[in-house]
Amino acid sequence: MVLSLIQHRALLWNMTRREIWGRYKGSSMGLLWSLFTPLLMLVVYTTVFGGIFQARWGGSGSTVEFALQLFCGMTLHGLLAECLTRAPNKLFEHANYVKKVVFPLEILPVIVVLSALFHALIGVAILVVASVIIHQAVYASLVAIPLVLLPLVLLSLGVSWFLSATTVYLRDLSQLTGLLATLLLFLAPVFYPVSMLPKAYQPLMKANPLTIPIEQLRTVIAGQWPDWSTLFIYSFISLVFACLGFAWFQKVRKGFADVL
Repeated sequence: MVLSLIQHRALLWNMTRREIWGRYKGSSMGLLWSLFTPLLMLVVYTTVFGGIFQARWGGSGSTVEFALQLFCGMTLHGLLAECLTRAPNKLFEHANYVKKVVFPLEILPVIVVLSALFHALIGVAILVVASVIIHQAVYASLVAIPLVLLPLVLLSLGVSWFLSATTVYLRDLSQLTGLLATLLLFLAPVFYPVSMLPKAYQPLMKANPLTIPIEQLRTVIAGQWPDWSTLFIYSFISLVFACLGFAWFQKVRKGFADVL
């Protein structure tokens, strides 16, 4: 898996760049949309939940703090949600590559993840700037953000490889992933902390793949170091899932040309 990514890194870079630029091709604002969109959604959610419903993080705090915590969840959910919605159709979009024996099909789902990561990093940059302004301090813990994002990226790789390969044979899967992405927005601690749930439901919430990275990112933004043991276990599970997703993709790829 790693050797394949290294070997085709130049092709991967060029196709990812084309994927990102192609999304905004023809628009007057261009890449500025990748900055404007998350800011607009943040304002809308903060106005609705923080202003109209008077929601406060954990029952206390200000609207500004609620917005900061909310943006942490939205940014990471957006990364996984983009992979869930775009990966299933990636091989269909490039069906002409499937019949080319020499083309490394396994990099197509990776392009989806890297494109999603690009937009997530823009959100993280906004988050860091907002944290510095609100807290009026630059926390040393901010350097741990890449370590918090890496496990989720590995998990997203596994999901993308699995979905892109499976959807070739089971096309209804692409309809379910959009619904799953929406459900994850409310079943993950995006709008509320895990502590607000009854204790009986908290273990179920912690089984959500978004819970640990969202909570660890909030911890880092607040100036504290992440829980290293929890992050290590989550990273190991994500790596295993990435390997399984890649193995499944390689196992079933022989029939892609016949089905497509």
